[in-house]
Amino acid sequence: MEIITLTEFIGALESASNFLDQNKARVNDLNVFPVPDGDTGTNMSMTIKSAVKQMKRSKSDDLAEVASEMSRGALMGARGNSGVILSQLFRGFAEGLEDKETLDIQTLAMAFKKASDMTYLAVMKPTEGTILTVGRESADFALKNAKKYSDVILFLEAVLEKAKESLANTPNLLPVLKEAGVVDAGGQGLVTILEGALFALKGSPVASREDRESVQQTQKQARPEISTDDIKYGYCTEFIVTTEANHVDELKQKLVERGDSLLVVGDEHMIKVHVHTNDPGLALQSGLEYGYLKDIKIDNMRMQHSQRLFTAEEVDKAASGEAEAAQKTMKTYGFVSVCAGEGIEAIFKEVGVDHVVTGGQTMNPSTEDILYGINQVSAEHIFVLPNNSNIFLAAQAAADISEKDVVVLKTRSIPEGINACIHFMPDRTLEENVEAMERAIDDIHTAQVTYAVRDTEIDGMAVKKGDFIGLSEKKIVAKAPSIEETTIEVLKEIVDDDSTFISLYAGADVDDESMEAMEDRLEEEFSDLDYEVMRGDQPVYYYLISVE
Repeated sequence: MEIITLTEFIGALESASNFLDQNKARVNDLNVFPVPDGDTGTNMSMTIKSAVKQMKRSKSDDLAEVASEMSRGALMGARGNSGVILSQLFRGFAEGLEDKETLDIQTLAMAFKKASDMTYLAVMKPTEGTILTVGRESADFALKNAKKYSDVILFLEAVLEKAKESLANTPNLLPVLKEAGVVDAGGQGLVTILEGALFALKGSPVASREDRESVQQTQKQARPEISTDDIKYGYCTEFIVTTEANHVDELKQKLVERGDSLLVVGDEHMIKVHVHTNDPGLALQSGLEYGYLKDIKIDNMRMQHSQRLFTAEEVDKAASGEAEAAQKTMKTYGFVSVCAGEGIEAIFKEVGVDHVVTGGQTMNPSTEDILYGINQVSAEHIFVLPNNSNIFLAAQAAADISEKDVVVLKTRSIPEGINACIHFMPDRTLEENVEAMERAIDDIHTAQVTYAVRDTEIDGMAVKKGDFIGLSEKKIVAKAPSIEETTIEVLKEIVDDDSTFISLYAGADVDDESMEAMEDRLEEEFSDLDYEVMRGDQPVYYYLISVE
């Protein structure tokens, strides 16, 4: 094989996406800290899925245009820092294909190099021993050795071997990896993507989970041709509503008279809808009354093939139009905050946040999710609070895309975000508020109490799966047999002579009785400090801790 055609390129990326999807748990398990995380593999998988989805929507037969669509899809779907870095890798790769009709070896080598360069530009302080290193060393090898190969497959096999070699060396470049006994998760994700793409180019593309299940079902039972004469409702319509309150019953009542095979399930954050109807537009309009639509799929059952009736741009336009209709006045300042948990959301609303993007640890929101939140706020200046270091890059990408004046505050935790909002003053200038809120972020000590998901030894502390652990400043600072004892041990580590106030936000798995017991312990252990124990209802963390 001397070149890669457009069709082969699309097939390779889809195979890469499917292979990463199959192996995302393996990538997740490489995360250094033994906390409920699910970050890297899941985030990279969702990012590349978005790239494939956008690419396959393209009607163009031009390689460069399709690659550009791939890049756009990756950026909008990027989740977590690893996802944003991957999106920038796709962006650089797409730029390397400008004005190209096919992919030959030299073009591939140049595209790999541009991809690597773009990832380094995306990170303020690049760290070696990560996906950046694996991408760079692979690209340098490709550029240096391109002229030695005449067959694309042999060339890519050599690049993949170099990527694996680079990945194996990451623990030697990043001590924390060696201490944990793992290679870099992002680098493993990139190697998995390259492997999946190569499978397709060699004639054995990796099928999606859905495709494999469909094939297996077909093999079990062949089905005769079905008449469509008796189909009462012709369009199978599916979509998800991202909402801020539980409207499941209301939406169900609106849809019950508009079709059959109705399924409306969800909660106060998200509603999934499936309905057979003759007017998909009315069904979508009903959903828009309660929030933002995504993952829209409409199939014409009579024609026995999928027809996409709405493009991503049309859906975005409809959603933004709904948002604009809801915005009545333009104010000077607005806030968008990322968080999860009814109690935490309520606290952010109390301190002035206009729109909450649901997400956080284990469920990083995409660039598109954050951008939608920004578009929901009618203000001259909009502050975005990521509240998790793994959401910084996605938040900044959304700010860069937005035409509004957006400031991303680098809040690494929920308490930092809340403290920043408390120190905001509407009569200050933008610069004064940024300075005051950044100072407020730095003025508090924060920590989290959770549980270990695997055995490890890190920072000189041996941890067993299931242990209760406390983390602060990206370090495990405490371990104890109970949630209460772990929380007290964490506080003893971070409370100092200048501390005056302790705030605890109780998670969804902490009951009222335990909260009362914790208040008694605080009175016993820290009687000279003021304190407050509040219900946050956040997932993953038993307690979020703030000391000021």
